[in-house]
Amino acid sequence: MANSPQSKKRARQNERRALVNQSRRSRIRTFLRKVEEAIASGDHAAAAEALKAAQPEVMRGVNKGIFHKNTASRKISRLAARVKALG
Repeated sequence: MANSPQSKKRARQNERRALVNQSRRSRIRTFLRKVEEAIASGDHAAAAEALKAAQPEVMRGVNKGIFHKNTASRKISRLAARVKALG
């Protein structure tokens, strides 16, 4: 357990940041799931639109420290390739 005032404050901040990061990660996963569903339905236009909406969200996650840059790039690249294969 945190003893010093500084470590107590840090623990409080960490709890708040964890909740923010959790909601952000969930939001990004929702965007990615929409792309997956559009690909599964076979609708190229919907998949391309969903991917276009998901890309900035994923990269924002990188800027906020949710994902590593290479992880986000890999996810976007693989989704883009699958969307392209539909068309």
